[in-house]
Amino acid sequence: MPENQISHQILRDVFGHSQFRDPQEKVINTLMSGGNALVLMPTGGGKSLCYQIPAIALPGTAIVVSPLIALMEDQVRALHQLGISASALHSGMEPAQQERVEVQLAARQLKLLYCAPERLLQERMLRVLEQTGISLVAIDEAHCVSQWGYDFRPEYLRLHILRKKFPSTPHIALTATADPETRVEILARLGLPGAAVFSRSFDRPNIRYSVCRNAPPRESLLDFLRRRHPCSSGIVYCSSRKKVEETAVWLQHHGFPALPYHAGMSAALRQEHQQQFQQNAIAIMVATVAFGMGIDKPDVRFVAHLNLPKSLESYYQETGRAGRDGSPADAWIHYGFQDVFHLRRRIRESDSHTARKALDESRLQSMLDFCEEQGCQRQYLLSYLGESLEGRCGNCDNCLSPQNPWNATQAAQKAFSAIYRTGQQFGVRHLIDVLQGRQTPRIRQMGHDCLSVYGIGSDIPARRWQALFRHLLAKAYILPHPEGHGGLMLDESSRDILRGKMEIYLGLPA
Repeated sequence: MPENQISHQILRDVFGHSQFRDPQEKVINTLMSGGNALVLMPTGGGKSLCYQIPAIALPGTAIVVSPLIALMEDQVRALHQLGISASALHSGMEPAQQERVEVQLAARQLKLLYCAPERLLQERMLRVLEQTGISLVAIDEAHCVSQWGYDFRPEYLRLHILRKKFPSTPHIALTATADPETRVEILARLGLPGAAVFSRSFDRPNIRYSVCRNAPPRESLLDFLRRRHPCSSGIVYCSSRKKVEETAVWLQHHGFPALPYHAGMSAALRQEHQQQFQQNAIAIMVATVAFGMGIDKPDVRFVAHLNLPKSLESYYQETGRAGRDGSPADAWIHYGFQDVFHLRRRIRESDSHTARKALDESRLQSMLDFCEEQGCQRQYLLSYLGESLEGRCGNCDNCLSPQNPWNATQAAQKAFSAIYRTGQQFGVRHLIDVLQGRQTPRIRQMGHDCLSVYGIGSDIPARRWQALFRHLLAKAYILPHPEGHGGLMLDESSRDILRGKMEIYLGLPA
């Protein structure tokens, strides 16, 4: 039977689908004919079928490199339900279980073996694989190989060994997102410079993008859930384990069934919470980014971020866990001044070398620009990922609720003057008090009520000042003071605004 017919038969008889999604069939044909491939497809786009179908069709065992135990176990469980012989090898298994899998592998009884890179690259394991007969090598979450990427795993750097050990075996690298630079690095580090590159549109039109600015984060989240998802399944991402625990308890207190998930919990408890979430025993998982990779739950109706992700790649990857069934879903993010302040300061105070800091700054800037975007947010996101979208999407905040532009140039000049006149060492709250002419003990103590800038912004509400300071920090016209204490200082780029050579516009609710 021709290879094309075989793959269609497996798609129909094993997986129950009548037709392939683009570019699945092209990828499968490439692997079946012995070629190599890099596949970029959004979360829920069907990447797994690109290697699972060739694995079933070709003689031997397909090796699937995976970074997370939960991801491996989910895939193996799903394959068992379809009657496919698959297994995993990882550190969470008992020695007897591991030995049983190795016996199956040596006896060529497995069509797919999922394995972490550390275990796979052990000399003993490589010798077993050389004797077994490998049909293909699939490297999932391939962005982990990039030292400049958003989810780097050092052990992935050694995976080029597989290409040297099995030069005639087809290789496939898969990821949900990678910018053009990262794509080149993935192919180089895996030893696949001539591989065919396949990509599918990153657009997820069923996802509505929303950015909530400045308002109190938890109260904003609660309002979002009550308005949009009172009974839906979703994920809430937080930046720390402590915040995860506190937010889960807080949601439970307000009537939302939620559980925490983070790396500080025992493996057994994480597994229990994950199962409850996937089986709909609880509606909301509150988690750090340790949760979500490879989670196959199609009815996640929202992904909410209570803290700003470090990059648009991370954001896209995480929001892609919503609406995998194609039904309407929300990607909601809370974004405020403190997010910008702390992330910028953390990068500048890190021990990373200059080039790494510059890249981290660049990735953060793109994330901030997305949050400050006054046009179509989907257009901006897709443009960053190398795609173009003609016309506004009609399914983001800025399309659904267009904002009125406010010429904030004069207000920005006043803000810069307040920073300069107070000595470039005070935080945004004190600066707003000075601009609005408030009589606080600290203002009187510092003598700032005698400054020329005192009260020059009394006609502008505090909330609008907060939005302006957030915007100025996001665009790096002002910076966190290197000595800390929450102070702000001017960047050289502020000069053009002070001299009237550049104007600033902010969006205000219509």
